[in-house]
Amino acid sequence: MILPIISYGHPVLRKKAERVTKDYKDIDLIIANMYDTMYHASGVGLAAPQVGLAIRIFVVDGAAFEEDEVASFKKTFINPEIIEESGDAWKFNEGCLSIPGIREDVNRLPEITLQYQDEEFNEHTETFKGMAARIIQHEYDHIEGVLFTDHISPLRRRLLKKKLTDITKGKVDVDYRMKFPQS
Repeated sequence: MILPIISYGHPVLRKKAERVTKDYKDIDLIIANMYDTMYHASGVGLAAPQVGLAIRIFVVDGAAFEEDEVASFKKTFINPEIIEESGDAWKFNEGCLSIPGIREDVNRLPEITLQYQDEEFNEHTETFKGMAARIIQHEYDHIEGVLFTDHISPLRRRLLKKKLTDITKGKVDVDYRMKFPQS
């Protein structure tokens, strides 16, 4: 089922998400719905807070980067924790389904080591590099209550203030359903 995506300004996007256990109600359905929602909105990642759930789950699929090293990168991350980040920060122009119409250059480190559980709640510790690391860091930020706009300069955020306010009011044109805090 395709769920509405929560927009910028909604409090759930600023809340640090809670860990989940395998007995969490309908977890398989939640994950399936998150993939459906992400694909419908043409995203490469989606975190549970973006569909209104303050739980530590996100899904990714890099297929949109057809010729990149992440084209076959598809995973579900449950209760992830970044345990190490390394390398020299690099800029990339990021966007977000919860903040449509805004893209900004964000600096992130190119390598991360992550502990997480998969859909079966098996434990993993894995190192990710490049674009895979960036996608994970962006989605991980969501479960920590952080948005990509938090990584840009205060001046740049001030310049975007009207656009961000318009998003909270539902004044945005997207091809997917959204839920706005002021609608």
